[in-house]
Amino acid sequence: MEVGEVDYQPVANHYKEACVVCEKTKTQGIHLYTSFICSECERDMVSTETNDPRYRYFLKQLRKVAEPHILS
Repeated sequence: MEVGEVDYQPVANHYKEACVVCEKTKTQGIHLYTSFICSECERDMVSTETNDPRYRYFLKQLRKVAEPHILS
């Protein structure tokens, strides 16, 4: 079974959402489960080495994605 390429398209909203990593409101980014990650943070995360001090910060912030949210 071959795995094809994923059609990747960042979200371009007409409204702002709070980024789970930097906690700033932005208009462009991706959704991971129920959380929003802005394009800048996504770019920083994928280019950060594991020995960089920012790596631990990214891990800490991404733990928020797994926290259950009450949706009503």
